[in-house]
Amino acid sequence: MTDWADLLWWRTWWTFDPNGSVQDLIWQHGFILVEGFCWLVFAGLVVRRYWRLRKSMRLELSYATAFLLFGVSDFIQAFRLTSWLLVWKLINLIVLLVLRHRTIRSLYPESKVF
Repeated sequence: MTDWADLLWWRTWWTFDPNGSVQDLIWQHGFILVEGFCWLVFAGLVVRRYWRLRKSMRLELSYATAFLLFGVSDFIQAFRLTSWLLVWKLINLIVLLVLRHRTIRSLYPESKVF
């Protein structure tokens, strides 16, 4: 049972090595940091949309928070990828997709993208 617990929660799959190759620094660290920043930008865009249109505070701010948490998970991933973080990212992705569906369906039915 401890092997499963280790695999599902405690295992570290990757750790940032500042002395690694330039390719590792760019692709395994830099790209993840840029991706995390993009998620924060998406969170900001959702908050901006809420402030501008004032449709549903609870739904829009929940959606923005999900983007924010996904960005935070990428900043953690840039330094260490663990099993618990993968579980967090999976749950967060599911929440993001559900919130996106609900937001578009209830607040912006004419929009298919944003």
